[in-house]
Amino acid sequence: MKAYRDLAPSPRIIMTPGPVEVDPRVLRAMSYPVLGQFDPEFTWLMNETMEMLRGVFQTANKWAYPVDGTSRSGIEAVLVSLIEPGDKVLVPIYGRFGFLLAEIARRCGAQVTVMEREWGGVFPQEEIIEGIMRNRPKLVALVHGETSTGRLQPLEGIGRACREQDVLLVVDAVATIGGVEVAVDAWAVDAVIGGTQKCLSIPAGLAPVTYNSRVETILLKRKRIERGLLMEDAEDTKDFVAIRSNYLDLSQLQDYWGPARLNHHTEATTMLYALREGLRLTLEEGLENRFARHARHESALAAGLLGMGLELFGDPSCKMPMVTCVRIPPGVDGESVRTMLLEHFGLEIASSFGPLKGRIWRIGTMGYSCSKRNVLLALGALEAALLRHGVSLPPGEALQAAMDVYAIGSG
Repeated sequence: MKAYRDLAPSPRIIMTPGPVEVDPRVLRAMSYPVLGQFDPEFTWLMNETMEMLRGVFQTANKWAYPVDGTSRSGIEAVLVSLIEPGDKVLVPIYGRFGFLLAEIARRCGAQVTVMEREWGGVFPQEEIIEGIMRNRPKLVALVHGETSTGRLQPLEGIGRACREQDVLLVVDAVATIGGVEVAVDAWAVDAVIGGTQKCLSIPAGLAPVTYNSRVETILLKRKRIERGLLMEDAEDTKDFVAIRSNYLDLSQLQDYWGPARLNHHTEATTMLYALREGLRLTLEEGLENRFARHARHESALAAGLLGMGLELFGDPSCKMPMVTCVRIPPGVDGESVRTMLLEHFGLEIASSFGPLKGRIWRIGTMGYSCSKRNVLLALGALEAALLRHGVSLPPGEALQAAMDVYAIGSG
């Protein structure tokens, strides 16, 4: 029989927009013994996780729980559970993941109208509100933090406008939850999808979601329980358009996470341990402190890149605090630089997609990866790699500029 070598992944400094380095305390939590999914000790952990999710989402919603699967599973679960064939959906697009929302909505049978913005900026809120008034959709699907461009879309006025027009607002906060404010209730957002593998520093594999009673009302109208779970004398005879997915059916998932404990699927036990620990660490740090940490290290990184003589990409007024996009210098092979960073420094940064492919690098400062040590190492490594690629730059200036940022208020 063929002998396989021991699994020993190389240690990496992951400075991408996700995934990022996992907090060692989260990895430790994943090593604990597996409990049965209906063990009272485990269901207590489920309830506690829901409570912590409400805190991180800044919501009083009854429903806040993870969908088993990567972030896209949460997006699909919300959209497939809300959209019926023929529903009008409006999707403002300012990067790659807006196109994803539009595609999923179309696959649900929606009549999708898109609004497009040049990559590198966001929409004035008034423009989206005008689009809502003009199109009168059932639902608006919008990305909060677009990692393909490093931009952050303001939401405060959009939710209120949707509420006034009886339109649902669904927000993809995969990249922003735990790194910048996501004020679900204050912003009047109906459903929000988060991600674990970014600012929460948990492995990919769960998609936290939260939604309000407006959403729940629609779910209950479309709810269908599997025939094999109904009592012998019970029948499901409602005349309605059932949710097209079984696994991603929020109406059944909320019964799994609620007191009914519907036997819908087998929970990913160790991933729930990871989520609970990651949320605990987030709340222990404090949301405002965590947001300030992301902003501080982003400022140091941006100062260092500018000190190196590089040019940042995108409108600075709407920059994400956890993703910095930098233009690749003319004549430089961006992939060659990324390879050198990985091979010589164990450091990973990201390229981009679509019209930005080969034009920018994306450097993440997210969660556990968001630290002074990582920022300084990234700047020093990138400077060395660029010098090796023949780029003329002022040696040492990048690190000095970043250290100047760190020196402010350090006393």
